[in-house]
Amino acid sequence: MPTAPTHFSFTKLLVADLEKSAAFYRDVFGLQETQRIRAEVRGRGLEEILFSPTGEGAAIFVLLRFDDATTSSSDELILGFHTDDVDALADRAVAAGGTLMRETQDVPHLGVRVAFIADLEGHQIEVVQVVE
Repeated sequence: MPTAPTHFSFTKLLVADLEKSAAFYRDVFGLQETQRIRAEVRGRGLEEILFSPTGEGAAIFVLLRFDDATTSSSDELILGFHTDDVDALADRAVAAGGTLMRETQDVPHLGVRVAFIADLEGHQIEVVQVVE
């Protein structure tokens, strides 16, 4: 039986403060909000903010907050972003209340510069800049 093509479509990040998290990702990464959704999953009310893909064929980023959430777990995943200027992005993240988890490092054998930052709720973000 043939199967339909499958591709990665979105990442949902669970947060405790939807509005502050949305502002962080807009201000630091330039993400553009496209839609808000109110729904219920297994009896738990939730709200989501969807952001438009950052390039053709890119996945959608979604912030999700359960109505009964008071805290978030920050060690469940690492988000990955590419940028043309990792240092400027790290500076924006810190200015927006994020934390530089590890100084930007050159990784010559991979041809990249990499920084690790944390958002307002401690979610880990790896930022990569391809260098020539």
